[in-house]
Amino acid sequence: MSTPLLVTADELLLEELLRLAAAAGVTPEVAADAGVALRAWTTAPLVLVGLDAAVPLLRLAPPRRPDVHLVVAAPPPDDVFRTAVRLGAQDVVELPRSDGWLVEAFADLVDPSAVRGLTVGVVGGCGGAGASVFATALAQVAARRGPTLLIDADPQGAGLDRMLGLEDVDGLRWEGLEQTTGRLGARSLREAVPAAGSLGVLTFGPGRPASLPAFVAREALAAARRGHETVLLDLPRCRDPLTEELASRCDRVVLVSTATVPAAASTARVAARLPTGVRTLVVRGRGIAGRDLARATGVRDVVAMPDQRGLDEAIDVGLGPVRGRRSALAKAAEQVLSQGVGRAAA
Repeated sequence: MSTPLLVTADELLLEELLRLAAAAGVTPEVAADAGVALRAWTTAPLVLVGLDAAVPLLRLAPPRRPDVHLVVAAPPPDDVFRTAVRLGAQDVVELPRSDGWLVEAFADLVDPSAVRGLTVGVVGGCGGAGASVFATALAQVAARRGPTLLIDADPQGAGLDRMLGLEDVDGLRWEGLEQTTGRLGARSLREAVPAAGSLGVLTFGPGRPASLPAFVAREALAAARRGHETVLLDLPRCRDPLTEELASRCDRVVLVSTATVPAAASTARVAARLPTGVRTLVVRGRGIAGRDLARATGVRDVVAMPDQRGLDEAIDVGLGPVRGRRSALAKAAEQVLSQGVGRAAA
């Protein structure tokens, strides 16, 4: 375990942070000076910056990195959020409101099951491509290897829990997260969502909202990555800032398309707005050759996936799309996950 970093000269704030760290069995490194903080800035797994240290740190222009939080001991004024953005902090943590989350964040550092999960986003390149089905198939295959979370980020979708027969299973859904006042811990999320074995699902309840709050989505994804070996995101095709942000946080983005000329044109438009970098094109069914679709979309890695018999029936009864290791979906999912692991390791 690497040591978390506390950056503050505020004695009262430091005392509170050390108390919370002790409750989790963690001894953090403390830097009262911004210059000293830079020595551990890039290596610490978690950085908590007191409001008193934020401006001095900004003058030194520390490199951007994940898992930085600006900590305040009272309701924050509006300008604190601007400071957090300039510092590259993930959010503003208010004490004592977020005491529970901080204890769990510290505890995650010593939890041997805490990992930084491979994160794969799945988006349909065209209507009817079957992106949600393929995201669920990826989750079923990944769950054979370890704890996996399937995240439904599309408020207009049918609900991924239905594909797996989990719609009647009690557990945390997006609506429950919207009502929380603190931050979200990795183990809390892993243990709260509806699950079958090592596969959990975070989706919407029957009264689906019109949109997904950005703050809630960010917190859920961050907690999911800390608490699962693999995280799958079913992303909507619509173009909006939150979808683009979530896609940018993925290690790999998978585009699912059918092998037709209209599908190729639509998929090329979707590919153009996705983050550049690690992408895979999954082509379902027969038609245009994969290499031609790759040329049209600009996506280098292509996985061909034949249609699978009995797919609709398996989904209708809640068995999930993958019913055997030799099925078309299982083989395609294995290929995509192997690409993701290899690229993430690189």
